[in-house]
Amino acid sequence: MTATNEPKKNRKQQILETLAFMLEDNPGDRISIAALAKSVGVSEAALYRHFPSKTKMLEGLIEFAEDAVLSRASTIAGDAMSAVDKIERITLVYLVFCERNPGITRLLTGDAISGERDRLHARIRQFFDRLSTEMRQILRKSELEDGLRLTLSVNESVALAQACAEGRIAAFVRSQFKSRPSDNWSSAWHCLQSGLVNTANT
Repeated sequence: MTATNEPKKNRKQQILETLAFMLEDNPGDRISIAALAKSVGVSEAALYRHFPSKTKMLEGLIEFAEDAVLSRASTIAGDAMSAVDKIERITLVYLVFCERNPGITRLLTGDAISGERDRLHARIRQFFDRLSTEMRQILRKSELEDGLRLTLSVNESVALAQACAEGRIAAFVRSQFKSRPSDNWSSAWHCLQSGLVNTANT
């Protein structure tokens, strides 16, 4: 990367980081471009030179979540461990990401985008759809190749795992980021796993 591109890249990153911190520190409030520009220390016009709209800024945070969570999920899918352990690990990756990025968590739960453009809500649905697809593929492959037997269907199993994770994330947001979603996750997953896998007649 050339030296002339580096300041631009750093400024874009600074804008996104500041926006994430403001989402964390201002629950229930919509972040205005004027307030964001003041926090970054630039003019509103300067913000628009890097991002054409606030929607694009928020999409930048969603892209960050996609890169962090989905890339790790893809790596875990290829690791040498049981399918159920992969689902547990992927879910934990999501929980820890949310724990470390409270502002983006408010975005992913929809708490920070009430009244925003429909395309943001669609982009978030896409994030969770891709995460679900990765998990379903892991379980289906194990059913075919390893004889995994689930108590529920693959779709229902993934939905249950995600519902448990999203419940913890919702509690995290409600607690104003004091109730960590990853706390005691291993014990909770052990209980959940006993219901997911059908061990009868095996």
